[in-house]
Amino acid sequence: MTALPPSPARPEPTPPQRRAVKAGLATLAALWLAACAVAPPGTAPMQPEGATATTAKPGWATRTRAVAAAHPLAAQAGDEMLRAGGSAIDAAIAVQMVLTLVEPQSSGIGGGAFLMTWDGRQVQAWDGRETAPAAADDKLFLGPDGKPLGFHAAAVGGRSVGAPGVLRMLAQAHAQHGRLAWARLFEPAIRLAEAGFAVSPRLHGLLTQEQHLRLDAAAARHFYQPDGKPLPVGTTLRNPALAAVFRQLARDGAEAFYRGPIAASIAAKVQQHPTNPGRLTERDLADYRPQLREALCSEWQRWRLCGFPPPSSGHLALAQVLGIVDAAGPARPTAAANDARLPSGEADADFLHRYGEAARLAFADRARYVGDPAFVPAPGLSWSNLLDPGYLRQRASLIGERAMSKVEPGVPPGSALAWARQPEQIERGTSHLAIVDAQGLAVSMTTTIEDQFGARLLVDGGTGLPGGFLLNNQLTDFSFQPADAAGRPIANRVEPGKRPRSSMSPTLVFERDSGRLVLVAGSPGGAMIIHYTAKTLLAHLRWGLDVQQAANLPNFGSTGGPIQLEEKRFAPATVEALKSRGHEVREPALTSGIHALQRRGDGWFGAADPRREGVVVGD
Repeated sequence: MTALPPSPARPEPTPPQRRAVKAGLATLAALWLAACAVAPPGTAPMQPEGATATTAKPGWATRTRAVAAAHPLAAQAGDEMLRAGGSAIDAAIAVQMVLTLVEPQSSGIGGGAFLMTWDGRQVQAWDGRETAPAAADDKLFLGPDGKPLGFHAAAVGGRSVGAPGVLRMLAQAHAQHGRLAWARLFEPAIRLAEAGFAVSPRLHGLLTQEQHLRLDAAAARHFYQPDGKPLPVGTTLRNPALAAVFRQLARDGAEAFYRGPIAASIAAKVQQHPTNPGRLTERDLADYRPQLREALCSEWQRWRLCGFPPPSSGHLALAQVLGIVDAAGPARPTAAANDARLPSGEADADFLHRYGEAARLAFADRARYVGDPAFVPAPGLSWSNLLDPGYLRQRASLIGERAMSKVEPGVPPGSALAWARQPEQIERGTSHLAIVDAQGLAVSMTTTIEDQFGARLLVDGGTGLPGGFLLNNQLTDFSFQPADAAGRPIANRVEPGKRPRSSMSPTLVFERDSGRLVLVAGSPGGAMIIHYTAKTLLAHLRWGLDVQQAANLPNFGSTGGPIQLEEKRFAPATVEALKSRGHEVREPALTSGIHALQRRGDGWFGAADPRREGVVVGD
């Protein structure tokens, strides 16, 4: 728990600074392109979820409360709780239950989450990350030949399922911050599950692209027509099994998920998979415990950024990237204005080069050092050593005019190199929600079942009714390879009871001097979550854009290898300029899902990413 004592506020930007921002906006506006095509069937997306249509979002101004979530029905459920006198935590629980129903590809009660709260006095970090079964070992994702399995060979089926943590974590947070009765929070989701909801364009598009969900008979019956085609857009989809599960959870509390018929149905589904059984047991579910962690806060320019500590790598990598970019950048007054011209002109290539190299350096450290802190000690016994200003300056000094041919992890203060570097592998996931209530409680929560549609296992919770909820494939966030060729162990290898490393980056931003909360943000998107969130911070806090303009910006970043630029969003000259510096450039569909709430005067201004279906609701 991290307290933020208030002190005098700093001045607002000067008129010349505002004029520089407006000049940057004029250039940015010309390149906000809409890519509206749905990816064709069978396309294997690089990202956790494939791209579907983009929809322009206006941004939403509210006075006292706001809920930003990935589906309008979920946002409305959260707002219903706030209007009934509930807290931001009450709203978050209602949102999560509805997302389980209407956005099943991304998150749900079969998965996990990281939750950040601010109650006006302290920041708290609530860890609902899944855990590996007691019977798991570091060879879980090795084939008979001793080599790592392919991603979908590992993910699809029971092998990849960890003990879900989101419900016990939310119950723990509700005990401290809830105002409404637990049962009340399930009412919107129960109504929708029983009456049905309209299949959205995005859900239909992802079902069209999906190649593995049909392998599960229950999922095939629920999401597809008898001829194998996905349910059309607008189809009313009811979920009797999930409604029954929600009724039991509302009546008996979160513990009903971890013991009894629901837990038995989960364990049976995992262990009895016909081709890829897993090791999760009823005992693993009963033994699951959420963790209340110390938030990880760091200073950047005139802000204090608070994010999640390990097992998430999100805040560490994000703060490293921002710090290295600053240390490597030109120390001249026009630097911020030059950055604001992204994505146009030579300054854009300069910035993207610096950013990409900073990202490669941060991800090299991430690959060596970050894992579940119950198993992996921090370098020098403090994760803040990775954010030491002198260390970041030293890392920034490695950035030259051309791309580095090889990027190695650094040696932070006090550390000894004990771990092997984890090879880069696919990382998936997720949904994000941001909420503030009229009493000042703020919530930033990233929630996931990992890959789209998780392990592709639909569980009816022992109800015997059609439908149900999907299970996570979260264990594939561990390193498939347990050690390097020299036998040195990888920090993020599989171990019993361990939480896999994550990139989820729920973020709260405060004015450093006043302690005033000014931004609640986060995104889905696998390892690129770090860059989607960093882009939002740069665009809003440094370049002066509002959060909706920040969300609209083209995405960019690197997870250690090539620079990734959002497909069809960058000028050919910028791409060629990066290549001329030795960068490998790829241009995938980078399907972010930023949700953000910025303080504006006495109220809030909210953003939802145009690449997904989210909205902001409030008053």
